Amino acid sequence: MSQRLVITGLGATTPLGGTVPETWDAALAGTPGAKTLEHEWVAQYELPVTFAAEVAVEPSEVLSRPETKRMDRSTQLGMVAAREAWADAGLKDVELDGERVGVSFATGIGGVWTLLNSWDTLREKGPRRVLPMTVPMLMPNGASGAISLEFGAKAGARTAVSACASGVEALIMAQELLETGQADVVLAGGTEAAVHPLPLAAFANMQALSRRNDDPAAASRPYDVDRDGFVMGEGAGALVIETEEHAKARGATIYAELAGGAVTSDAHHITAPDPEGLGATRALRRALESAGASAADVSHVNAHATSTPLGDVPEYIAMKAAFGDHLDNVCVSATKSQTGHLLGAAGAVESVLTVKTLADRKAPVTINLDNQDPEIPLDVVSGTARELGAEEQVGICSSFGFGGHNAVVAFRTV
Repeated sequence: MSQRLVITGLGATTPLGGTVPETWDAALAGTPGAKTLEHEWVAQYELPVTFAAEVAVEPSEVLSRPETKRMDRSTQLGMVAAREAWADAGLKDVELDGERVGVSFATGIGGVWTLLNSWDTLREKGPRRVLPMTVPMLMPNGASGAISLEFGAKAGARTAVSACASGVEALIMAQELLETGQADVVLAGGTEAAVHPLPLAAFANMQALSRRNDDPAAASRPYDVDRDGFVMGEGAGALVIETEEHAKARGATIYAELAGGAVTSDAHHITAPDPEGLGATRALRRALESAGASAADVSHVNAHATSTPLGDVPEYIAMKAAFGDHLDNVCVSATKSQTGHLLGAAGAVESVLTVKTLADRKAPVTINLDNQDPEIPLDVVSGTARELGAEEQVGICSSFGFGGHNAVVAFRTV
């Protein structure tokens, strides 16, 4: 399929804001999203990590009470982002053939709140008190199913579950639906709501989380020599992707082109990245190849950059291998420094930010970079947002997840 794929709608609910404009303004300003958790269960379970990056706007403030009762929190966040993206694309009052509309929505963990709360109910109150909607609420495809029902999407409701690479992989699955002619419009993204005592305890015990309980705002510090782990976050991001022909025929506003993408796997370790970044390198190179772009075309990367001692260096090695000397001309934003790590939603939210970077020609800020690791000599956007040039540019969004999953997507200015 030779015609281009374009982004016509954006949606997000994040620790920085309840909408894309709010999130984007905060990302440019360098706003920290991590805060001390004000929940009784933090003390109840004596959690070693007492902070996270929860969403700035509760989904219950946006959705109706019946909707929140029938959706897990992860689906709630996904629905909020999906509705914003759909409206932003100008599709709210457009009649579409449902058989030409698809959904590709990801998660890394799924309905963990529903699963564990239901287990507590079973143990404490017996099987008759377990809600009939428990299974559709906890299943990982709950968000994609609910969103397909919301918009009458019948060309497929796919779910990528690839840990922290899930959100970007969902976009690549959407790309495949469109390129193979199975759909004209796909609503793609990712959602996660796992700020729960069990995931927090588990991640903490594997020494993946920062322990800066006394200063949550400074805890996520990608590329800094004093980084000590990631900050758990929650949220959702959504993008409406269309064939250019379809978008232009209805007079849609186009943010950027979805130029290419690639998925690879390390086959190295269940949690640790390949120390040489070989799988990530292949994903970066293949994404550029599928976009018909070269390393010299890339001006910006929204990096995975989790702030873990183990993960940040291999990602740099991969970028250096894929971009070569052109890496010196690439500015890098590590927005998890602000949002925390949204797990399966991370790549979707960061793709939204990458699209905004290209559309507005501004790169968001990496905060908490006080002493950059000499092993990672990247041109990191810190201090203030950076203006980009007016020429045609390619922006990259990378996500890498437990299990050795690598997913990279390339966007181009229009």
